[in-house]
Amino acid sequence: MSRKPLPTALYWGSQVRELDRMAIQDMGISGVCLMERAGSAAFTILQQRWPHAHRIAVLCGVGNNAGDGYVLARLAYLVGYDVKVLQIGDISHLKGEAKIAFEAMNEVGLNVQVFAEKKLSIVDVAIDALFGTGLDRNISGPYRTVIEALQRCNCPVLALDIPSGLHADTGNVLGIAVRADATISFIGLKQGTFTGDGPEYCGDLYFDDLQVPTALYRQIKVTVNRLDYDLLKPLLKKRSRSAHKGCFGHVLIIGGERGMLGAVRLAAEAAVRVGAGKVTLATRSSHAGFANLTRPEIMSYGVETIEELSPLIEKVDVIAIGPGLGQSVWSRAMLEAVKEFSNAIVVDADALNLLAKFPFRFQDSIITPHVGEAARLLESTSQDIQTDRFAAVRNLQIRFGGICILKGAGTLVANQEGQVNVCTAGNPGMACGGMGDVLTGVLAGLLAQGFTTLEAADLGVCLHGKAGDKAAEKGERGLLASDLFPWLQYYANPELLVS
Repeated sequence: MSRKPLPTALYWGSQVRELDRMAIQDMGISGVCLMERAGSAAFTILQQRWPHAHRIAVLCGVGNNAGDGYVLARLAYLVGYDVKVLQIGDISHLKGEAKIAFEAMNEVGLNVQVFAEKKLSIVDVAIDALFGTGLDRNISGPYRTVIEALQRCNCPVLALDIPSGLHADTGNVLGIAVRADATISFIGLKQGTFTGDGPEYCGDLYFDDLQVPTALYRQIKVTVNRLDYDLLKPLLKKRSRSAHKGCFGHVLIIGGERGMLGAVRLAAEAAVRVGAGKVTLATRSSHAGFANLTRPEIMSYGVETIEELSPLIEKVDVIAIGPGLGQSVWSRAMLEAVKEFSNAIVVDADALNLLAKFPFRFQDSIITPHVGEAARLLESTSQDIQTDRFAAVRNLQIRFGGICILKGAGTLVANQEGQVNVCTAGNPGMACGGMGDVLTGVLAGLLAQGFTTLEAADLGVCLHGKAGDKAAEKGERGLLASDLFPWLQYYANPELLVS
């Protein structure tokens, strides 16, 4: 089945609950009506996604998420499904719309059953209606036992609104969480479902706004958006017939300590592949002559001192520093040499590790840490970074200025206004050496062509992710960073794409 395009606006769990409240109190839409719409939308996904399913188990807690589950169970039961509603938690705690949905389910002859793991072994699909977006504590007790049983079950899982145990704001697992094959999100997409553990636990994501009026959404300030290549590709204008290489900028890439020439070489070719007019490498003299043997379009210079580097800096529009840079005396000298560069600069890899030891704010920069580098920059731990990636990327931007890209599953881009954008392209095959170097080159190549730092960051992570996804069609395992090169060129020329 084909999925409808997802909205770009992402929300905190509290914002979605506020939209729900406004729909009820300000627009006069009853909570029961919204719950009926949610249950019906989820049932439609169930039918479309698993058309041959007949036996379903609906796992319900005692909150409004359970109410959505009761509605789905009732609808499925009325059209002939074999439905088991497995109740976790005391039904006497049900209230409001959830209680009404429970009673409506009972009225058609469908009653709850006590949970037992063996009941999951004879169903075609399980429905997760345990917890909603308000959960902010680690799951324990009988709920943990149920989720553990669900993880051992071989049946697919459809989660309602959000997988139980996944934090709606951070994408962090609260001790344990349901691993869903598909999730249907209601009213507003939750930001935590797109980064950290979110993509792994949500599976395929669907959305239904439950017919909440669009006027209400304008009353909520959106600070997180989902990046969409199709919306960004108009930035990639078709080139003028009279263009020459000087129109598209000159990139200088600095790095490649002894034994690490490959990193700077990958970054250089990536810059060329996305359209930079000229690309120059500044690397160790001992291997500078080998850097462009297989890519003669790249210029390569051996540089050992700041004095040797300075003339190259004066000729370029953009600098990228860090790929294979190392942390030697030479490495630090190279970083010192670019501190006063007034144009845009991309800072990655070992340049970030040096920056963590000797903090400095560049005039106009994009920094691109992965989780470990982010932890060093914030004097924190990788676990702390992953616990709240949104807070981490904002803190990095505040501390170091410019644009910050926090790489990983659901790469985040933070700007000076506190806005965070999320890139959903990319795949686990890209977890290999050299991928970050390629991204650095992509960013530098776009900056050279005149894109702003924010445009280059947003577009760059999308191009990188899209190219990675295309290259991974042959398989994620064994994917090489250099496999992205032809696809970077492909997606950098959207006028050639077949819709």
